[in-house]
Formats: sequence, structure tokens, C-alpha cells
Amino acid sequence: MKTQELKKSRTQDNELLIIKKLKVEVEGKEILKGVDLEVARGEVVALMGPNGSGKSSFSNTLMGNPNYKITEGEIFFEGKKINEMSPDERANLGIFMAFQYPVSIPGVTVREMLIASMRSKGQEVKALDVKRQVEEVARELRIGDDLLSRGLNEGFSGGEKKKMEILQMKVLQPKLAILDETDSGLDMDALNFVAYELQRQIEQTGMSVILITHYQKMLSLVEVDKVVVLKKGLLVDKGGKTLIAELGKNGYKKYE
Repeated sequence: MKTQELKKSRTQDNELLIIKKLKVEVEGKEILKGVDLEVARGEVVALMGPNGSGKSSFSNTLMGNPNYKITEGEIFFEGKKINEMSPDERANLGIFMAFQYPVSIPGVTVREMLIASMRSKGQEVKALDVKRQVEEVARELRIGDDLLSRGLNEGFSGGEKKKMEILQMKVLQPKLAILDETDSGLDMDALNFVAYELQRQIEQTGMSVILITHYQKMLSLVEVDKVVVLKKGLLVDKGGKTLIAELGKNGYKKYE
């Protein structure tokens, strides 16, 4: 079956993520002001908007960051309300987030972190099997063995950190991946590589994606189904690929 046919069959299934009238505040300040969004199984949604529009707040809220307080609205994942769930509970459901600025965890290798993640889901995994899987994916991503033996992201370059996020995604195989400006800080070669691996993961697994980005280049490399625009905590527009070109040409002036 061709890629387009696979994607069509996936998006005809029921919605994976449903967000209704979501309002969120941080330290008493309202950041999201009533966001509605649906993401179907296998659907790739590009979330765009100017700086300070609430995109990172949105992704952190979906992942359950306790600093982001939901004051109104609901989030449903596979029909289950997840408003009160912790980040690890959401991860166990199949939600994954790749950070704009991945943190370093000295003393904990990526293999050890992934073993803990998989076992927390109730998976019976052997350390040796995970080691082999991580090494295999690392070779695909051109990640050197020396990085696998270091503390996670410890002393890594920006590109190496982003590749390590993709490695985790490929091993964990989430149902929904939230990529918070994964393309920021990458040179052109690294950007092309990360986008290629992301697209390959989508095609191989049917993973849904919320892709947060400022850059048209990333959106030209990944097959996007829907584009939504966030500004001042509100979704102010949605459309298809033509909206990407329009925003690239005119920016966000029409939403002022």
C-alpha cells in the first residue's frame, strides 16, 4: 500500500487526542485562553505562531508539566481524560515529548533511561536486548558509541542532543510525539537528517505528531496534514499546506 493510502486509512480512524476549551495559567498568569484541537491517529499537525504565543506552554501542558495549571477545559487521549495524570502516566499511555532544549542527566546513560521507561510501562525487557536495540538505532542515526556511554546529553552538541531525542522516540515508539522546536539550532545537514528520520518513523509506525516550529524548511521535509496557528494563547487559524506558504510570505500580520 502506498504512503498516501496508508495515511488516509489511519486518519479515517477515531481521534487520538481531543482538546476542549483548554485554559492554562503559569504563576497566576493565563497563557492558554480556550484552545480546541483534535489530532487523528497518524495525523501530523504543524503548530505555528509568533514568539510568546503559548506554543511551548501548550506542549508542556499536554505532557503534564506541573508548573502549567489547567484552570478550565479537558484533554482526552484515546478517549481517556488525562487532565490529572502525571508526566510518567501520560508517557505510559504513549505520549512522548522532544524538547527544544533537552536537559543533561549526568550519570544516567540513554540505555539506562530507556530501560527504566520501558519497565515502568510494565514491559518485561532484558538490559542486553535494549542495549542492542539502542546500538542499532544509534547506527541508523549516526550516533557514535562514545555518546551512548556518557550521561544523557552530557557534553553533547545541539545536533547530538536532537538526534538523541529522535533515538528515544524510535525506541519507545509512542502513539503521539510532541516535537517542541526540535529543528531549532540545527545546521542544514542535521535538519534534513532529523526530518528524514521523523518522516520515516511516521510512515513505519503510524505515529501522530504535533510539530511545533517556526521554520518552513522543516515543514517542507515532513508530510504535514494540518496547520494551526496559535497567537496570544488562542488558535486563530487552521488550514493545509497553503497556509504554510502564506505564513512564510506574510508572517502573522493578519492576526494582529
